[in-house]
Amino acid sequence: MTASLHIPAGHPALLRLRGYLADVTNALGIGLESCTIDPDTPVSAYVALDERLPGYPDHDVALLWDETHGWAAALETHSGEDLIVVRYLGGATITPSPARVTRFIGALREDDNRIGLLDAPSIRTAAGLAELDAILANSARTAPT
Repeated sequence: MTASLHIPAGHPALLRLRGYLADVTNALGIGLESCTIDPDTPVSAYVALDERLPGYPDHDVALLWDETHGWAAALETHSGEDLIVVRYLGGATITPSPARVTRFIGALREDDNRIGLLDAPSIRTAAGLAELDAILANSARTAPT
């Protein structure tokens, strides 16, 4: 089930994720109205981007986030099928800085394939909201300003 970001989520992990998404979308120059969160395991989020990528002029682009793989860029399909992931950000954490996510999208806009991965990274295993809350709390404390 996908929940709007404007509906209060009960668990602190989901509130922290909302805060992280607010930071990322702010860095991208868009708002939280472009986002949804799916609180089911693995927790995931969707961010609609109002742009197209080189080589895919007929497809809208979205950013996907989940607690196992972190960030990915995906193409919307016209048939309502699953999104097509074109690249994963990868890295050591599921919560990279908003600046790093912005650089990832910038590289995709420039058709620069040096940033990101074609295969899904396994950054961590989903282990429940309490562990996710600890990761999000730690990333908020250690995030560069």
